[in-house]
Amino acid sequence: MTTTSPSTQFLPAGFVPTEEQKRIQASRNRTSLVIANAGAAKTTTLALRIGEALARGLPPEDILALTFTDEARQVLQARLTEVGIAYNTAKRVNVQTVEDFSRRVLSGIEDGKPEPLPSTRQQQDYALSVLENVANNHPQYVDLLDIRTHNTAVSQFLDNLLKLKATMTLAPDGGDDPIYAAETLRLPLTDYLWAVEYEKQRVDVFGYVDARGFFDATYDLACRLRSNPDSRLDLPRYKLVVCDELHDMNEASFCIVEALVSIDTTYFVGVGDKDQVIYSHLGADEAFLQYRIASSFADCASFPLTMTYRHGPHLAYAMEAFKQKPVDSNLPVRTDIHERTYAGTPGACGAEVVKAVIQWKQDGEKLENCCILFRDAHQSIEIENALMNAGVQYRTLTMDSYLLREEILFLRGMIAIALDDFHHVASPKTREAIVEALATFAEVPLEPDELREAKATLAKEPSALKHFFDGQIQRVGSLSARTRIADAVSYLRGLPADSLAHAALEKVCDIMDMEKLAKRLYIHPYEASVVTKSVNGFITTARDSAKTLNQFSEWIGAAEAFAGGRPGKNAVLMDCIVNVKGKEFEHVVLPFLDAGEFPNPLRESGEEENLFYVAATRTKTRLTLVSSEEVARRSVFIERMQLAAIQKRADTAVRRNTAAPAQAVGHRDLRVAYENKDVVKALGAQWDKTRKVWYVPANLDPEPFRQWFAD
Repeated sequence: MTTTSPSTQFLPAGFVPTEEQKRIQASRNRTSLVIANAGAAKTTTLALRIGEALARGLPPEDILALTFTDEARQVLQARLTEVGIAYNTAKRVNVQTVEDFSRRVLSGIEDGKPEPLPSTRQQQDYALSVLENVANNHPQYVDLLDIRTHNTAVSQFLDNLLKLKATMTLAPDGGDDPIYAAETLRLPLTDYLWAVEYEKQRVDVFGYVDARGFFDATYDLACRLRSNPDSRLDLPRYKLVVCDELHDMNEASFCIVEALVSIDTTYFVGVGDKDQVIYSHLGADEAFLQYRIASSFADCASFPLTMTYRHGPHLAYAMEAFKQKPVDSNLPVRTDIHERTYAGTPGACGAEVVKAVIQWKQDGEKLENCCILFRDAHQSIEIENALMNAGVQYRTLTMDSYLLREEILFLRGMIAIALDDFHHVASPKTREAIVEALATFAEVPLEPDELREAKATLAKEPSALKHFFDGQIQRVGSLSARTRIADAVSYLRGLPADSLAHAALEKVCDIMDMEKLAKRLYIHPYEASVVTKSVNGFITTARDSAKTLNQFSEWIGAAEAFAGGRPGKNAVLMDCIVNVKGKEFEHVVLPFLDAGEFPNPLRESGEEENLFYVAATRTKTRLTLVSSEEVARRSVFIERMQLAAIQKRADTAVRRNTAAPAQAVGHRDLRVAYENKDVVKALGAQWDKTRKVWYVPANLDPEPFRQWFAD
């Protein structure tokens, strides 16, 4: 039985859409939900759907294309012209992030203009400005409050506030029982009441909005729609709404999209991959793809996008086995999957990663096309050290080098205070960061302006560190923290000159009770565990160096200079997996694939699976898996890929794809001067009004048109 190919009017430039893409392009359902795989041309397919609407006469102004990040917005905007939509037509299509769309809608219906809070610093200052209201307005809970003003506490509050807004779970005035609400949401009572006070100051009882920070426009519009359904009449009307990356959708954005497509004349096409839901901390939930959209939007039809265009059959079939869902690739490419194992000796994993990187370079490939991805930030310590020792330049993407992480900066500050030597920290920016880390771990209650002044002073004058220690940490730091810090500094200052760094750091961490301190500063057990592992990794670095404290201090300065070179090319890349969704690399290296590391036992298992899926599918030509040589200690994820079982089938698929004739483009574009348009028209050429180009239909011999070929 043959399936009739759906009839489409839009003919993209340079390629023929697959049957799956054509069905989505030609769908006449009010709601088309596309369930896609990684690398399956999701954004291209949305561009095809937009092109089809334009070809059928829909004005571009009647189309709204939504994304969740500005990066995705730029990609979708560019993809419109890449598929062949004329530039002047494409730029008239409304391509916006949900946040920008919300901001524009609200600006048209609100009287005032809220103060923008675009930076994290501005949001932190705003949060601190309302903190005193928590105790004043909730005196019955004063004994249960744990008010802290250091940078980490404020950052964690803003993260919790963001999740409350994304999930629409923040009750006005805290609800009838704030304690129960906070426990249910797994938040500290202080943060929950802080969020209540934050919103009371940001939006008054009459609805006047004082300020807006990140995500606030989305939240405010969603609240307006949720509290008053008739307010959806204030939304602009569109005939077609498309939405990319639905796996990042949260309750607030769902509320807005639902209101947009509730109009009887609006069609909706959304695309996502439920196996890429990794931002649950921001309210992302696979429920939107699995049933919320289908049950809420009219006439919903589901379409698959199974074919990946990022990598070849070997990785496609491995991911099919891992996720137990159809995945295929028609690329004539062998995506190699290399397995490397390491012994249970210090530095062994880092050594294997270096070998993998050097092999990549010896194969004639560029280092900047190789990316090492970590489950957790602390894992980079061993790898960074191994690369430095091998003289292999590296560059971090979103994550910081371990030398610049808060807990390590604190220990560096302790060493600098004890040695009375801040000059080995050459970078003024790093000196500022060390001051902030010292203030955080010493729990010094500095006002934002005071902290900024201290950072600026020490950035310019390193010798002022002693005054910061005596005048701030020892004067106003929390009694417990400053006592421990004083004891630790006293211990370090009393050491002989030949004392080894690792023993000194171990004692400092013991005096500070770093594990307990981490649990106090970082409210989530997972984050506290990463900090503790990071500190232990730093001590291991000191032990492996066999250097004295003075020597180690000098080495840290040299190591930071090496890591901070930030070369644009000829440097291997590295980042945490959570930061690279939407990106792709020629070669991906995944180290520490061991039980207890990946999956992380402190995280939900389903999201851990998704995180591994995202990591593995970032690669195009090579994936290197680095795990323990002891089979019992390896991550269960490796076994679930069934690498041996899929080998023969994948080899056959590569041969099939290589032997397959090149898919002919169904038409041939022409470059025709105005005076020749009647000539080519008489020969049978047709005009594509969407792409603004003449073309030869597939059923005509292109030879008579050779002089006008566009390529």
